[in-house]
Amino acid sequence: MNSATSALQMQNPVPSNVNYEYVLEVTNARKEFPGVVALDNVSLRIRPGTVHALMGENGAGKSTLMKIIAGIYQPDQGEIRLRGEAVKLDNPLTAQEAGIAMIHQELLLMDHMTVAENIWIRREPKNAFGLVNHQAMSDMTQELFERLNIRNIDPEAPISELSVANRQMVEIAKAVSFNSDVLIMDEPTSAITENEVEHLFEIIRELRGRGIGIVYITHKMNELFEIADEFSIFRDGCYIGTHLSSDVTRDDIIQMMVGRELTQMFPKEEVDIGETVIEVKNLTLNGVFENVSFNVRAGEIFGIAGLVGSGRSNVAEALFGVTPADSGTITLDGKQVRISSPQEAIKLGMAFLTEDRKDTGCFLSLDIQENIQIAVLQDKYSTAGFVNEKQLECDSLAMSKVLRVKTPDMHECIENLSGGNQQKVLIARWLMTHPKILILDEPTRGIDVGAKSEIHALISKLAHKGVAIIMISSEMPEVLGMSDRVMVMHEGHVTGILDRQEASQVKIMELASQ
Repeated sequence: MNSATSALQMQNPVPSNVNYEYVLEVTNARKEFPGVVALDNVSLRIRPGTVHALMGENGAGKSTLMKIIAGIYQPDQGEIRLRGEAVKLDNPLTAQEAGIAMIHQELLLMDHMTVAENIWIRREPKNAFGLVNHQAMSDMTQELFERLNIRNIDPEAPISELSVANRQMVEIAKAVSFNSDVLIMDEPTSAITENEVEHLFEIIRELRGRGIGIVYITHKMNELFEIADEFSIFRDGCYIGTHLSSDVTRDDIIQMMVGRELTQMFPKEEVDIGETVIEVKNLTLNGVFENVSFNVRAGEIFGIAGLVGSGRSNVAEALFGVTPADSGTITLDGKQVRISSPQEAIKLGMAFLTEDRKDTGCFLSLDIQENIQIAVLQDKYSTAGFVNEKQLECDSLAMSKVLRVKTPDMHECIENLSGGNQQKVLIARWLMTHPKILILDEPTRGIDVGAKSEIHALISKLAHKGVAIIMISSEMPEVLGMSDRVMVMHEGHVTGILDRQEASQVKIMELASQ
């Protein structure tokens, strides 16, 4: 037993009514997805009556491990022990029945149902005729709310009428209603105010006092020191270490989170940076981001970094007209413009590779050629309502060869391609428009190392040709390896813009977690 564990035992002794040291133990868990090792022999131990924070960059493996514990994913190898006994968690229902509850970052409530119905779904109290006893269900909900000191939420109110903060409280109440021994909270404060955060912490302390082991995923350093007894650091799918929160500083944690060298897979070329192509001033989307200002020059790769909920992708969507900003100005080549739709953005010389290629990028039922040509079909290859199909096919094929898309032919359904080749097809689509400004949101997410290197090389070549590139990425080495400047965001605000020479993983993490 190490000194950290001994100290923690003195601070938070195991409740007298339990006969196990750890309520949850994960040993040597491994999870591999195509081309990606998400977890590599990871271990984690949670003591009853403690709050255990998980820390790490985006993609470190935290959520993957939690989904294994919650029965959503099955590990390729490893063991899970609950209350000292080995268990197999085949699905979320099995995990729930075993005493594990999880509050997801993306709330999973059903809008058309009431608060009470959401909390007690599949466990509704019945009357003598076997029908749902709505009054009893409402009373049970009110009792639960009183226990958790949750006020001003009507058990009979539809979920659709609740604020995000109140929905979060309903999710917490639902998880507590299972009387679970393990409660997982994934970024529970990402969308609530400071007063609501304090209320949440009061609930967490009360649950901890009842002997519940709480796993708390957060990117916010101040929360770790305020609520967590101990924490574990994950990096690149590996377990780095566990420490008492009282034994370390904020800088120690950041160093553990980012402690790795950049590799040579970022073929960044030194190019002559030209004049300003796009200038953004005080761009604001109410409730999402505020007063965002920056400029990008010809040939520049402008990186945007930030943690989950920072507003990075929302800024990109506002620039491209997907969700137009409420206020602020956008100036292209010295002329102020208003972009209210993606069609207008394309006409102005902009292109946007979205974050999620499955949901908002690829047309999965169409073939490669159809996916490539869809952004240029109406304008560049149409005359008097007729499409020059021969030229379009020729140019689409040429672009796929430039990007080295691996496919039997251009009529292969894009759904059958690997993630890396799907990403190349989407990039080919936007390069067909010959953009002046290329916005790339997570350009290499979920693809293998070889495809990443090819895409990085392509980005550098485009910059060399004078394209102004805005690149959003959750991968710190990618941001640092490819960017001329890096803008860092935190909770909808710009916290700093760093030149390539001064940018470092530690500085970015400090700005991203203020």
